[in-house]
Amino acid sequence: MERKPETRKKTGKWSFALYIGVFAGILWGGLKIIESYFHFTTLPPGFMLEPFFLHEYLTSVAGYWLGWGAFTLFSIVASLLYALLMAKTRGPWFGIGYGVAWWVFIFLLIGPLTGMTKWIAYMDLNTVLSDFCLFVLWGLFIGYSISFEFTDERSREPVAQKDERSPEPV
Repeated sequence: MERKPETRKKTGKWSFALYIGVFAGILWGGLKIIESYFHFTTLPPGFMLEPFFLHEYLTSVAGYWLGWGAFTLFSIVASLLYALLMAKTRGPWFGIGYGVAWWVFIFLLIGPLTGMTKWIAYMDLNTVLSDFCLFVLWGLFIGYSISFEFTDERSREPVAQKDERSPEPV
């Protein structure tokens, strides 16, 4: 019996990037809440909303939910931007660099200018390192997920060997 070549349905770039952005926001925004709860960072999860809301509100339960939602929206925009600019890159390094670039943009440029964050010299080392690591992993998640889907990264995955004893599906 002759096997047909496997045809793969093409994934929609924008819907997939939206999907990755939502899950990146939920997953890494949740981790931001955990790191804030355990005092690994002095920045609340809604630190991106600091110019628009009072700090006391952002440290409340409602502020944590609002911050999680803001981080999710930010992740959606960032994943759409990654899909637009770098969907065809290979490997995890571009995603790591993407997370570092966002961290630099937020913590060294836009954050201190808008009051979102303090100047980095005035932040404690735990906050700087925790949020840096969070953004690196967040960027890796977005970048490698999108790159894996839109390049032939699957070809680098090991092929599962077929067990000779198992019956062929009909």
